[in-house]
Amino acid sequence: MPKPTKGPRLGGGPAHERLLLANLAAALYTHKRIQTTEAKAKRLRPLAERLITFAKRGDLHARRRVLATIHDKSVVHELFTEIAPLMAEREGGYTRIIKTGYRKGDNAPMAVIELVLEPVTPKRKPATKKSEPAKTESATEKAEEKAAAEEAVEAEEAAEATETDDTSVDAGAAADEAPAAEAADEAPAADAADEAKADKAE
Repeated sequence: MPKPTKGPRLGGGPAHERLLLANLAAALYTHKRIQTTEAKAKRLRPLAERLITFAKRGDLHARRRVLATIHDKSVVHELFTEIAPLMAEREGGYTRIIKTGYRKGDNAPMAVIELVLEPVTPKRKPATKKSEPAKTESATEKAEEKAAAEEAVEAEEAAEATETDDTSVDAGAAADEAPAAEAADEAPAADAADEAKADKAE
């Protein structure tokens, strides 16, 4: 429902105001952009958008509702066949008001009201089920990376175990060689002691 108007009426009376706004709406649909006073543009906007909403419905009843306001059949035909398809994906906000300064003479604030004919930018949709395969792929990749890391850790542990076995074998061999070396060192010492005893005996 259009916002109730505030302030004095446009024109000399209510009938004059309705005709004035209807003519402004017809000019807007014909030229797609018109310049008028800021007050008239603000009063025209809800009417023009309401008629575009009827045109988007496209049925006979909606066409008759628009013809009750705009009596020019060529303008109504253009509204239903050309403008309404361009607004099919747009949910409201069919017009735009741009302030253009003040008019020379009476210093009235002026504005341009135009139809918004740019394509609607698609809204970001929340994540749906289509994004689940990507998640599963990332999960499988993570699982593969984890398995590879575990294999690397196991390989490192096995290498460390083999190194410790080699060092223990080397230590055992060194321990076996140490007594033999000590025995070899003790044998010449014993021989030297025997020789010294023999010398004393002589």
